[in-house]
Amino acid sequence: MTIHLARDMEMLHNHIVEMCRLVEQAIHEAVDLLDAPDVERARQLAQHDDVIDEWDVRIEEECLKVLALHQPVAIDLRRIATVLKLTGELERVADLAVNIAERAAGLLDGPRIEVPPKLDEMAHLAVDMLHDSIDAYVQLNDQLALDVIKRDEKVDRLNREIIDELRAVMKSSPDLVDPALHLFSASRHVERVADHATNIAEDVVYLVKGEIIRHQPALK
Repeated sequence: MTIHLARDMEMLHNHIVEMCRLVEQAIHEAVDLLDAPDVERARQLAQHDDVIDEWDVRIEEECLKVLALHQPVAIDLRRIATVLKLTGELERVADLAVNIAERAAGLLDGPRIEVPPKLDEMAHLAVDMLHDSIDAYVQLNDQLALDVIKRDEKVDRLNREIIDELRAVMKSSPDLVDPALHLFSASRHVERVADHATNIAEDVVYLVKGEIIRHQPALK
């Protein structure tokens, strides 16, 4: 690896780590809003998302520059390919954080409804998965990445159980239909966060081992 390539790869790594930090912060704040809805904080989170969008574009441009100038191969090429995919996953997680915050704020407009304990459990599990998938990338730890992938099944199960509970609430208490729908959507968004964490983990395995493991049911 040339000195110039090493320098550009280090800068790229630092920038994707910063984007990871911002996205993780956003999803933490969004999950907290489920228990304490706040319209102003939801608006601030939307502004935070604009910053993450800027990082998404900047990092993609940096990846393309490295590809054009250095024509990297082997692990360096895999890292750039992984970073390009990671930015897309992270940008979508940031969008989901905004969606969760909006759904939480929507709870203020109608009758009070209790947030299902399983939704709190699922939200924190999804946040932990995202955190660990990012750590797996930083540490080049394929075993941690595989552990993240295995946890996705539990999130899917909790999401199904939460939806069943909310359907029962809507049937028994028609006045709670609107707030229940907000929680219904929030649950689906949280489940998608776990999906993106799983995708990041799969990309880490590709980076470390050069193996594409998507669509392998045995890993679930």
